[in-house]
Amino acid sequence: MDISVVIPLFEERESLAELTSGIHKVISAMGLRYEAILVDDGSGDGSWEEIQRLAAGNPSIKGIRMGRNYGKSPALNEGFAMAQGRVVITMDADLQDDPEEIPELYRMITKDGLDLVSGGTKKRHDPLSKTIPTKLFNWTVRRASGIHLHDFNCGLKAYRKEVVKSIEVFGEMHRYIPFIAKKEGFPKIGEKIVVHHERKYGHSKFGLNRFINGFLDLLTITFVFRFGKKPMHFFGSLGLLMFFLGFLSTTWILGSKLYHLATHQPAPLVADQPLFYIALTAMIIGAQLFLAGFVAELVSRSSPERNHYRVADRIGIGA
Repeated sequence: MDISVVIPLFEERESLAELTSGIHKVISAMGLRYEAILVDDGSGDGSWEEIQRLAAGNPSIKGIRMGRNYGKSPALNEGFAMAQGRVVITMDADLQDDPEEIPELYRMITKDGLDLVSGGTKKRHDPLSKTIPTKLFNWTVRRASGIHLHDFNCGLKAYRKEVVKSIEVFGEMHRYIPFIAKKEGFPKIGEKIVVHHERKYGHSKFGLNRFINGFLDLLTITFVFRFGKKPMHFFGSLGLLMFFLGFLSTTWILGSKLYHLATHQPAPLVADQPLFYIALTAMIIGAQLFLAGFVAELVSRSSPERNHYRVADRIGIGA
């Protein structure tokens, strides 16, 4: 199989026939074998029945029906698991992504040797309620990931098969697939400026909650990749810092008290000083963070994934 096109969708029945027809026309002209995997994420508008009808007329069209509306990331994850193509391309089902971009995306993966190619849009045909948060979001992710892409949220992307088989996408993590791929050892990430069409049918499913969840997921990814296998480095460092600051403050208070007593000067009661309670709280929090690090280490070491690593290649050793 040369190309797998994974299309997550939610209530996009009206656009599916036109989309699959465009994909078939473009890839057939390339002379390549393909599969179009339509992942219905719990639609209630008859999208699944439309997928069944399309699949009956075209054996290259395959379908996955989710039990309910889980979100775009779980839908992509299921599509990635089923994909068999040497190059995997994702695109949205709302016709805003153009199938005519597929040949160039395929060339950039197979000829240029890139691991991942993300579509970049200089002008999005979306309402301001989506475009303004998207610009802020993209700026933040660029700074956090060190990957300079115009639009991390663009659904049109191309991957080497090894990339999609090595990553796991959940929550709202689909926005950070380039970041996840880079952390998993696929640093060759490129961008192709693509045309973003206006939506022909339906309406955007974007909401403010997705914007907020996206930033929280960015923090999650950053934390997990940095401290997932060594949580004590995070909790232990914070715990030691808090405990040390609290201990220094307590030492200062007690030392000041003893100095005043030794020099027969009036000294305030230790319990009357706010700094004493702040120092005591800091020491307690520090100890708790340190213990949390121990517990996290025990959980990490009991995980079946604790020694799971991606091996890129072997010489003289069986697979």
